[in-house]
Amino acid sequence: MEISISSRHIAVTPGLEEAVRTKIGQLDRYLDDLDTAEVHFDEARNPRIVDRETCEVTLTGHGHLLRCKVNAPDAFTAVDLAEAKLERQIRKLRTKLQRRHQGRGATIRTGAAVEPLPIVDSQPVGQALDGWEPEESGEAEPELRIVKTKRFHLGPLTPSEAALKMDLMEHGFFFFINSNTGRSAVVYRRDDGAVGLIDEAG
Repeated sequence: MEISISSRHIAVTPGLEEAVRTKIGQLDRYLDDLDTAEVHFDEARNPRIVDRETCEVTLTGHGHLLRCKVNAPDAFTAVDLAEAKLERQIRKLRTKLQRRHQGRGATIRTGAAVEPLPIVDSQPVGQALDGWEPEESGEAEPELRIVKTKRFHLGPLTPSEAALKMDLMEHGFFFFINSNTGRSAVVYRRDDGAVGLIDEAG
C-alpha cells in the first residue's frame, strides 16, 4: 500500500514516519486491494487543549474509501488510535460484504457489492418548503463564510452504496450520482439513526 504523509504545525520525525508506515501500512492485510493511505498530522495552537495532536487518515482502493480523524496528547498515540479505529471500520465493511456473499461461496474482495442500509425517508425537500417565507428581523444576520472547500469525483452509486460510504467515512451526509436515476442525490443521517435520501427531481 502506498502511503503519503503530510503535516501542519508539526514536524514528522523519522520515528513518527516509521510508526505510520508500520501501523497504517499493515491495515491492507485485513482487506484486499487497499491501494493508498493519506496520513495528515496537525497540532492545535491553543496550549490549553489536552489532545492537541490530530491524525487524519484516508484509505482508498477499488471503490472503497475509509476515513478517520482522531485527537490525542501526542502524535504517536494518535497513530495508535487511528489504526484501531480504521481496523474496526475495515472489520465492519468485511462483515457487510460477508453477509452479502453468504451461501454463494465467493471470496470477499473490495470490488464486491455492498450490503444495503435502511433508507427510510425520500420525500423531496421542495414539498417541505411550499409556502414558507422567512421571518422579518430588525437585526442584520451575520454573513455566511465558506471556510473550507473539497473536490472529489462523483461516481454513480446506488443509494445503499452511498449510505455505506457515508457510514464508513463517519460523515453526516454524502453527495453522489444516483445510478438508478442518473441524477444528483444526497443521503444523510437522520436524528433517529436511520438514513434519509434526497433525490434531484426529474
